[in-house]
Amino acid sequence: MLYEKLSNGKVRCNLCAHRCVISEGSRGICHVRENRGGKLYSLVYGQLIAEHVDPIEKKPLFHFYPGSGAYSIATAGCNFRCPWCQNWEISQMPRERHIIIGEEKPPEKVVSATQRTNCKSIAYTYTEPTVFFEYTYDTSKLARERGIANVYVTNGYMTEEMLNEYHHLLDAANVDLKAFRDETYRRYMGARLEPVLNSLKLMKRFGIWVEVTTLIIPTINDDPIELRDIARFIADELGKDTPWHISRFFPAYKMTSLPPTPIEKLLRAYEIGKEEGLQYVYLGNVPQEENTYCYNCGELLIRRVGYYVARNIIADSKCPRCGSHIAGVGLSSRGSD
Repeated sequence: MLYEKLSNGKVRCNLCAHRCVISEGSRGICHVRENRGGKLYSLVYGQLIAEHVDPIEKKPLFHFYPGSGAYSIATAGCNFRCPWCQNWEISQMPRERHIIIGEEKPPEKVVSATQRTNCKSIAYTYTEPTVFFEYTYDTSKLARERGIANVYVTNGYMTEEMLNEYHHLLDAANVDLKAFRDETYRRYMGARLEPVLNSLKLMKRFGIWVEVTTLIIPTINDDPIELRDIARFIADELGKDTPWHISRFFPAYKMTSLPPTPIEKLLRAYEIGKEEGLQYVYLGNVPQEENTYCYNCGELLIRRVGYYVARNIIADSKCPRCGSHIAGVGLSSRGSD
């Protein structure tokens, strides 16, 4: 899907913002889409390399059916090359090892497994779901017919054409806003910042529930000015009720020389988010509870222990103490919101 034929047997992929022009017999930047005889083929359709039942909080999505299960799947491949990737063994496999492996599982079996495990949603996650778009699309159609929600955990580097094609099936997304400097995206991800910002704004306009995650990496994106730019963008362009997840970096993959993010850096980012008016800011990868409080009166609404919900007193999407509206989807402890 989403490609056009060019001259000399080449094709242009219009799935992600790289818009790769691919010659006969070659692959795009993601290494999982190949030009064969002037037609673009997905090499990972139905080839699951990861499959788990996760709490939705692990995505992380804190305001989307809290406490529910998410049937989480992935294929190999990614259109980014982040040197700190936690899942690099599978995301970078096609690029670095030049192989694609996975267990064949058609959409029908994914949806049936989701029903069997009583999961509220299917999460396309672990690697970049945009690169296995056709698989997510077909699976999402079946899921929607059976009352199952669809969730993307994504770097946000899809095109407008992709979201135009898919938004009616996508219920929620957690988008990694990895930095707010284009040079950082170019140097470390091999990408650009603007398409990510455009995707976030377009998802919001389409009515998709959006939460944003930023991994705070020492010396890379931890400048308070840049963090304020991120918080201000979220507040102004996505809404002050958009949750911002600030995660702690730990050395991984090709970035093992940097230390873990100092806790004080995360706390400063939290303060910046609040100063910019964000109602829900969460600290991830730290040994403390990530609870949801009413932005108006401070009432503890959802208490989380690890990734699990221990207490939820939200009813009809409102704080029971002051009646303030709490943004999200399916927030009620009774599941009726």
